[in-house]
Amino acid sequence: MFHIVLIEPEIPHNAGAAGRLALATDSTLHLIEPLGFSLEDKYVRRTGLDYWQDVKLRVWPSFDELLATAEVGARFWFLSTKASRSSWQADFQPGDYLVFGRETRGLPEPLIAAAGERALRIPMAPGGTRSLNLATAIAIVLYEAARQQAPDW
Repeated sequence: MFHIVLIEPEIPHNAGAAGRLALATDSTLHLIEPLGFSLEDKYVRRTGLDYWQDVKLRVWPSFDELLATAEVGARFWFLSTKASRSSWQADFQPGDYLVFGRETRGLPEPLIAAAGERALRIPMAPGGTRSLNLATAIAIVLYEAARQQAPDW
């Protein structure tokens, strides 16, 4: 249904959780190297449990290589705490790419700036936390995108 893109993820259990979310929504998980862990890591497998082998997984040496192979007209949404537009304002469509950055640094500023209206943030109460766990952020945005499609699950 969608594409979950993790650029240089660092924490194995977040990748495992993203794999479960991908499987639960019939989405594809794209991991952009370098990874901060091995895909053989027991934490990736533990979080993904016995589902990991069923995840539609693609590993890319760079984000540019993913971009070069994406379908013409593919829509990429870039999630960042630095974006001004809320993810509630996005009109998601099947096949969209939801792009998330590293756990410790997020997405590079130039990527966010170039995204324009496709740069999104998750709404949070003022004065609260500065960010959410990566797997939590993926779940929030992915299920909002799925909700907009009204799947008959």
